[in-house]
Amino acid sequence: MKHIVLVGNMKVGKEGDTIVTYALGTSLGLIAYDPVAKVGGLLHAMLPLSKSDPKKAEANPCIFVDTGVPRLLEEVYNLGGEKSRLVVKATGCSRPEGDNEMFKIGEKNYAVLKKILWKNNILLETEDVGGAANRTVQFNVSTGELSVTS
Repeated sequence: MKHIVLVGNMKVGKEGDTIVTYALGTSLGLIAYDPVAKVGGLLHAMLPLSKSDPKKAEANPCIFVDTGVPRLLEEVYNLGGEKSRLVVKATGCSRPEGDNEMFKIGEKNYAVLKKILWKNNILLETEDVGGAANRTVQFNVSTGELSVTS
Protein backbone atom coordinates (compact mmCIF):
# COMPACT_ATOMS: atom_id res chain seq x y z
CA MET A 1 0.00 0.00 0.00
CA LYS A 2 1.23 3.49 -0.83
CA HIS A 3 0.99 6.21 1.83
CA ILE A 4 1.47 9.90 1.04
CA VAL A 5 2.89 12.10 3.81
CA LEU A 6 1.76 15.70 3.60
CA VAL A 7 3.71 18.61 5.05
CA GLY A 8 3.61 18.58 8.84
CA ASN A 9 2.55 14.96 9.00
CA MET A 10 3.85 11.41 9.25
CA LYS A 11 2.93 7.88 8.27
CA VAL A 12 4.11 4.52 9.56
CA GLY A 13 3.82 1.21 7.81
CA LYS A 14 4.81 -2.42 7.62
CA GLU A 15 6.14 -4.85 5.04
CA GLY A 16 4.51 -4.22 1.66
CA ASP A 17 4.04 -0.48 2.25
CA THR A 18 5.68 2.43 0.46
CA ILE A 19 5.69 5.84 2.11
CA VAL A 20 6.21 8.95 -0.03
CA THR A 21 6.57 12.67 0.60
CA TYR A 22 6.89 15.43 -2.00
CA ALA A 23 8.39 18.93 -2.09
CA LEU A 24 10.68 18.48 0.89
CA GLY A 25 12.46 21.83 1.05
CA THR A 26 13.53 23.38 4.33
CA SER A 27 11.43 20.74 6.10
CA LEU A 28 13.00 17.68 7.68
CA GLY A 29 12.21 14.30 6.21
CA LEU A 30 13.08 11.62 8.75
CA ILE A 31 12.87 7.88 8.17
CA ALA A 32 12.99 5.39 11.03
CA TYR A 33 13.13 1.71 10.09
CA ASP A 34 13.51 -1.64 11.84
CA PRO A 35 14.87 -4.14 9.28
CA VAL A 36 14.01 -7.19 11.41
CA ALA A 37 10.38 -6.28 12.19
CA LYS A 38 10.05 -4.66 8.74
CA VAL A 39 8.26 -1.63 10.13
CA GLY A 40 9.08 2.03 9.69
CA GLY A 41 7.84 5.53 9.20
CA LEU A 42 8.45 8.86 7.56
CA LEU A 43 8.05 12.27 9.18
CA HIS A 44 7.76 15.56 7.21
CA ALA A 45 8.32 18.24 9.91
CA MET A 46 8.25 21.91 8.89
CA LEU A 47 9.57 23.86 11.87
CA PRO A 48 12.22 23.24 14.52
CA LEU A 49 10.63 24.07 17.87
CA SER A 50 7.10 23.57 19.18
CA LYS A 51 7.47 26.41 21.69
CA SER A 52 6.95 28.79 18.74
CA ASP A 53 3.28 27.71 18.65
CA PRO A 54 2.30 25.39 21.54
CA LYS A 55 -1.38 25.24 20.48
CA LYS A 56 -0.46 24.11 16.98
CA ALA A 57 2.02 21.59 18.43
CA GLU A 58 -0.64 20.13 20.68
CA ALA A 59 -3.06 19.77 17.76
CA ASN A 60 -0.38 18.30 15.44
CA PRO A 61 3.02 17.45 16.93
CA CYS A 62 4.34 16.40 13.50
CA ILE A 63 4.61 20.00 12.33
CA PHE A 64 7.63 20.46 14.60
CA VAL A 65 10.92 18.54 14.70
CA ASP A 66 11.15 18.51 18.52
CA THR A 67 7.71 16.92 18.94
CA GLY A 68 7.44 15.05 15.63
CA VAL A 69 10.64 13.00 15.96
CA PRO A 70 9.63 11.44 19.31
CA ARG A 71 6.14 10.76 17.90
CA LEU A 72 7.63 8.99 14.87
CA LEU A 73 9.89 6.82 17.05
CA GLU A 74 7.00 5.99 19.38
CA GLU A 75 4.79 4.90 16.46
CA VAL A 76 7.55 2.70 15.00
CA TYR A 77 8.09 1.09 18.42
CA ASN A 78 4.31 0.55 18.71
CA LEU A 79 4.43 -1.46 15.46
CA GLY A 80 7.14 -3.73 16.92
CA GLY A 81 10.26 -1.78 16.03
CA GLU A 82 13.13 -1.86 18.51
CA LYS A 83 15.50 1.00 19.25
CA SER A 84 18.57 -1.27 19.14
CA ARG A 85 17.81 -2.23 15.51
CA LEU A 86 16.64 1.16 14.31
CA VAL A 87 18.02 2.55 11.06
CA VAL A 88 17.48 6.32 10.87
CA LYS A 89 17.93 8.45 7.75
CA ALA A 90 17.46 12.20 7.28
CA THR A 91 16.72 14.25 4.20
CA GLY A 92 15.57 17.77 3.37
CA CYS A 93 16.61 20.76 5.48
CA SER A 94 17.54 22.70 2.35
CA ARG A 95 18.45 26.35 2.21
CA PRO A 96 16.89 28.33 -0.62
CA GLU A 97 18.97 31.06 -2.23
CA GLY A 98 19.20 34.31 -0.29
CA ASP A 99 20.57 35.62 2.99
CA ASN A 100 17.20 36.07 4.65
CA GLU A 101 17.12 34.67 8.20
CA MET A 102 13.88 32.87 7.34
CA PHE A 103 15.83 30.65 4.95
CA LYS A 104 17.85 29.19 7.82
CA ILE A 105 14.87 27.08 8.92
CA GLY A 106 16.39 24.01 7.27
CA GLU A 107 19.61 24.40 9.26
CA LYS A 108 17.64 24.86 12.48
CA ASN A 109 15.50 21.80 11.74
CA TYR A 110 18.66 19.75 11.24
CA ALA A 111 20.29 21.08 14.43
CA VAL A 112 17.21 20.20 16.52
CA LEU A 113 17.13 16.71 14.96
CA LYS A 114 20.79 16.06 15.80
CA LYS A 115 20.23 17.16 19.40
CA ILE A 116 17.20 14.85 19.85
CA LEU A 117 19.01 11.87 18.32
CA TRP A 118 22.12 12.51 20.43
CA LYS A 119 20.06 12.72 23.64
CA ASN A 120 18.40 9.40 22.74
CA ASN A 121 21.65 7.70 21.73
CA ILE A 122 20.47 7.18 18.13
CA LEU A 123 22.81 7.63 15.18
CA LEU A 124 21.91 8.68 11.64
CA GLU A 125 22.87 6.00 9.15
CA THR A 126 22.68 8.35 6.16
CA GLU A 127 21.62 11.86 5.37
CA ASP A 128 20.86 13.88 2.26
CA VAL A 129 20.41 17.36 3.70
CA GLY A 130 21.15 20.97 2.80
CA GLY A 131 21.63 22.48 -0.61
CA ALA A 132 18.92 24.46 -2.37
CA ALA A 133 16.89 21.70 -4.05
CA ASN A 134 13.48 20.35 -3.08
CA ARG A 135 13.36 16.59 -2.69
CA THR A 136 10.86 13.79 -3.21
CA VAL A 137 11.38 10.82 -0.92
CA GLN A 138 10.11 7.26 -1.42
CA PHE A 139 10.62 4.77 1.39
CA ASN A 140 10.05 1.05 0.80
CA VAL A 141 9.18 -0.47 4.18
CA SER A 142 9.79 -4.05 2.95
CA THR A 143 13.44 -3.40 2.06
CA GLY A 144 14.29 -0.19 3.93
CA GLU A 145 15.33 1.28 0.58
CA LEU A 146 15.14 5.04 0.29
CA SER A 147 14.89 6.86 -3.03
CA VAL A 148 15.55 10.61 -2.96
CA THR A 149 15.08 12.69 -6.11
CA SER A 150 15.38 16.41 -6.61
